[in-house]
Amino acid sequence: MANWFECKIRYDKLQENGAAKKVTEAYLVDALSFTEAEARITEEETPFISGEFSVSAVKRTKIAEIFWNEAGDRWYLVKVAFITIDEKTAAEKKSNSLILVQASDFKNAYDTFIEGMKGTMADYEIVQINETPYMDVYKMKVTI
Repeated sequence: MANWFECKIRYDKLQENGAAKKVTEAYLVDALSFTEAEARITEEETPFISGEFSVSAVKRTKIAEIFWNEAGDRWYLVKVAFITIDEKTAAEKKSNSLILVQASDFKNAYDTFIEGMKGTMADYEIVQINETPYMDVYKMKVTI
């Protein structure tokens, strides 16, 4: 099971007018610990940033799963409520889960989510879909 950490990096970004502006960008990293997440984001972003940058925050997320769509350039967070029935009381119980979806727009995020949920036996309802500020998502690197 993946452990997703949100990492924020802060650096001077060159604007179109030539001025440098301090920006903070968020990324998602699959890592085993906070230390590994910081090391991974530093390793992944070093080739893309000229000059110095710092990792300003690392925090664990509650993302349960990611639905990938290589055609997408944005990340959407889908809050979904899985519906179960308590056998003793016959009461309906909802348990929320967060699923990250890679998509090109809101409709594509919805369609990708529905496609990813095909074959799921559980009843569910979408609570909300929001675009995230994530610039990129880095999977675990497997080395043998």
